Amino acid sequence: MADPIIRFDDGAAYEQMMGIWSRKVGEIFLDWLAPRPALRWIDVGCGNGAFTELLVERCAPAEVQGIDPSEGQLAFARTRPAARLATFAQGDAMALPFPDDRFEAAVMALVLVFVPEPRQGVAEMARVVGPGGLVAAYMWDMLGGGFPLDPLIGEMRAMGLAPTRPPRMESSGLQALQDLWTGAGLEDVATREITVRRSFADFAELWSVNLKSPSIGPILAGLDAKTTDALQQRLRSRLPAEADGRITYGARANAVKGHVRH
Repeated sequence: MADPIIRFDDGAAYEQMMGIWSRKVGEIFLDWLAPRPALRWIDVGCGNGAFTELLVERCAPAEVQGIDPSEGQLAFARTRPAARLATFAQGDAMALPFPDDRFEAAVMALVLVFVPEPRQGVAEMARVVGPGGLVAAYMWDMLGGGFPLDPLIGEMRAMGLAPTRPPRMESSGLQALQDLWTGAGLEDVATREITVRRSFADFAELWSVNLKSPSIGPILAGLDAKTTDALQQRLRSRLPAEADGRITYGARANAVKGHVRH
C-alpha cells in the first residue's frame, strides 16, 4: 500500500498554520546563509511563497523562480508582494524544469521530508546551480520533537489517533542532511539547529490554527464532542496558558548549506 499523501492545496490556510512558523525560521536561516545580493535563486517547493517573500524582502535577488506541485498554493503565492519579482510555476522537485547551471542559489524551505526521493531532490538542486553556487535547506526536526504540531500530535497518539506523517521524516536530522549534501558532491557543507517561538492569543486561536493542517484537521473535524473535549484538555495541560490566556511555545528546525564544486 502506498504511503498516504499530505496535500497542501490551501495557501491561505497554510499561511496561518505553517507560513508564520516558516518565516520565523527563514529569517534566522538567511542571516546564517548571508548571501550576496543580485543572485538568481530557485525556491524548490515554494508552497504559498512564505519563504520566497523573505528572499525578495531581504536578499535583493536578481531573479527568483518558485516551483511547487500545488496550484492552490501557487495561486496564493502570486498574490504576495514578492510576485513583483518572483515567478511561480508548477514543477517537480525531482525533475526541475530548468537546464544545468541556471541559478546561483537553490533553497528548500520545509520541503525535504515530502520529496519521495530526497537524494534526487538534492541532486536536482545541485544540477541547476552553477559552480560555486549555494544549495541550502531547512526542515523541522521531525524525529527529534521539533515539529510545531508535535504537542498536539503527541496527545492525539496517546488517545489512539494517528495523523498522517510525511513520508521521509528521517531526512530531517542533522546527520541525514549532512550526508545528503555531501552525497550530492557539495562542498563546504555545514549544518545548524534553529529554534523559534510563536505565541497564540489564546487556546481558541491555537486550536483553530491546528485545524488548518491537512494531516490533522480532517481527523479533528470528525471527532465527537466528548473526544474533542478530552483532547483539548490534554493539550491545555501540555501547553499551559499565561495569565492573559496567551500560549507560547517553541519549535526546532535543522538547516544545511553547501556549495557546488568549481
